[in-house]
Amino acid sequence: MVGRVGDTPIIGSGGYADNLVGAVSATGHGESIMKVTLARLILFHMEQGKTPEEAADSALHYMEKRVHGRGGVIVISKTGEWTARFTTKRMAWAGIKEGILTYGLNPGETIQEILKPLK
Repeated sequence: MVGRVGDTPIIGSGGYADNLVGAVSATGHGESIMKVTLARLILFHMEQGKTPEEAADSALHYMEKRVHGRGGVIVISKTGEWTARFTTKRMAWAGIKEGILTYGLNPGETIQEILKPLK
C-alpha cells in the first residue's frame, strides 16, 4: 500500500522500552501488532509480575485470538532475563549473554555456542 506507515515506528507497537521493566522488539503482521500495541502489552504483563516468556506468550496469544494476527518478539527484562517467542511458522532470532550465543529459527529450536574472545 502506498504511503503505509508500519508498526515499527509506532511507539508501543513494533518496539517499546521502559527502564523500570524492560524492552520489546516485535515483528510480524504489522496491522495486528498496531491494533493490540503488542510491545507495550508485553511490558504491561511484566509490570503485573509475569516473566518475559509468560508475558510474550500471553500477548501473542491475545493478538492471535483478538485480531487473528501472528508475530514474534524478543523481550528483555530490566535484570537481563530475555526470550524470543513467536506464533509464526518460524522467526530468526539471536541473543548473547555472558559469552554464550543462543539462536534459533524453528519452533522449539535453541542452539548455543560459546564465543571465544577476539585476539
